[in-house]
Amino acid sequence: MGEKECTTARRERYTHQGIRMNVKLRRRWSRGAGLLFVLFAAATGCAGDESPTPNVDAAPSPPGFDWRLPQGFPEPWVPDDNPMSPAKVELGRHLFYDVRLSGNLTQSCASCHRQELAFTDGTARSTGSTGMVHPRSSMSLVNVAYAASLTWANPLLETLEEQVLIPMFAENPVELGLQGRSEELFERLRSEPYYVAAFAESFPEAQGAISLVTIARALAAFQRSIISANSPYDRHLAGDANALNESAKRGLELFFSETGECHHCHASFLLNNATYFKGKAIRRTTFHNTGLYNLSNSGAYPTSSQGLIEISQRPEDMGKFKAPSLRNVGVTAPYMHDGSVATLRDAVLHYSVGGRTISAGPNAGVGKDNPFKDGLIFPLGFSAAQVQDLVAFLESLTDTEVTRDPRFSNPW
Repeated sequence: MGEKECTTARRERYTHQGIRMNVKLRRRWSRGAGLLFVLFAAATGCAGDESPTPNVDAAPSPPGFDWRLPQGFPEPWVPDDNPMSPAKVELGRHLFYDVRLSGNLTQSCASCHRQELAFTDGTARSTGSTGMVHPRSSMSLVNVAYAASLTWANPLLETLEEQVLIPMFAENPVELGLQGRSEELFERLRSEPYYVAAFAESFPEAQGAISLVTIARALAAFQRSIISANSPYDRHLAGDANALNESAKRGLELFFSETGECHHCHASFLLNNATYFKGKAIRRTTFHNTGLYNLSNSGAYPTSSQGLIEISQRPEDMGKFKAPSLRNVGVTAPYMHDGSVATLRDAVLHYSVGGRTISAGPNAGVGKDNPFKDGLIFPLGFSAAQVQDLVAFLESLTDTEVTRDPRFSNPW
């Protein structure tokens, strides 16, 4: 496919809720990472690569792969060109924890996605391998197989195979810092006997090639395998009367009530509102302005991270970010897209008053008056007891097993 046809095809593919992606916007989104567009296209079927654009229908799981799905969890959607296999998942686990995937050999994917923190990093904003600070907080990878879109505010980014190339090659911000060093990366991996054998076993159709395509597919397969639902909340749903204390039970009831209103954005089995899985007809993504900022009471958010508007260029999309899953939220502080809310109590209070007020400084403004704020966000007036109960419920959503499961741990 030629460059013009490739660009046109991807623009048509990514028409979504009136948003059309073009080359100019993609360059804006990647913040100057020129080669990233080529790599991104290569891994998704453009620029003459051998990898086709994934079909919309899910590929059947090959014999031998066990998802080990929790009760009530559907089978994840998987691109046709990257079927799951135990060998591929294990290869992806090795790559995920390997500092050879950073330009200066100082970081791995796991540096910003730590298992003990439900694959977040515990910081407000992540820091890349060269010390550059990212404008956004690291998102949890637990249950990422079900995400309708990836990252905080990009409806165009739908597959893990596409997403993994961004931290590897983006220049602003630099994360793993591999820009211009693809061949060096391949040589590093080829020098490790494990990888030579593992790529051959995982990708016989590619003759065991170590390439951006196979690296991306292995990393994506491992991340899809990180599925979790054994929290006290899940045990309560399964009938364990002692799984939740009385405060958490009251918090659960409030959370799903029309008094609490939380369930409007956090109602799915992941406790968010944008899931996608095998057999689901529509991949629908939603984004919300929660009144976190209102700079100078103009509706603006800090220029470092303004949300969906960075992709759509529509003024009304200022400050819109996706509602993340609340699973494991007890170990993923700090909160919000930029980590600017320190605790679960602070997060609940934010929604109780219908938006954050910042009284002084460059970000001063009354968030509840933001003109672009979602209509679902308004003062709820929780009592102190209700705040405590909601926090207790949110803390009950953490599955401690996933934070130490050896299937997802560092194999090195």
